[in-house]
Amino acid sequence: MKLLYCFLLLGASLLPRLGAAQDFVYEPKNPAFGGGNTFNYSWLLSAATAQNTTVDPSQTATQGDALSQFSANLNQQVLSQLTNRLISSQFGSGAIKAGAYTVGSYQVQVTPGSGGVVIVVTDTGTGNQTTVTIPNGL
Repeated sequence: MKLLYCFLLLGASLLPRLGAAQDFVYEPKNPAFGGGNTFNYSWLLSAATAQNTTVDPSQTATQGDALSQFSANLNQQVLSQLTNRLISSQFGSGAIKAGAYTVGSYQVQVTPGSGGVVIVVTDTGTGNQTTVTIPNGL
């Protein structure tokens, strides 16, 4: 009897079984790939943005925080006031006098020319120069 029971068990295990399976259907998640669910768009975009650690150098150069912008603006205002005071004290309200002047790290060379007064401002720290020509009659 045991032998018959073992053969039945062995025979049942060797019989082909009916398999249960399902159809696999590919459905893209990203709506940009066609057929994807459009409701996934905002989630995919926010996930990609959260993972993006690359910083665009042009964005950081043009956009600073409010404190650095305030500091730069304040420096420009101070330099403007110093320039106005320098011109008033050196030249008075009359014509600009020719000569060389040093203001901080800037060397200012004033030279009268045929087309007007030429002012060359040199940054002694970097060597950068700016030339301003004031035409006659101003």
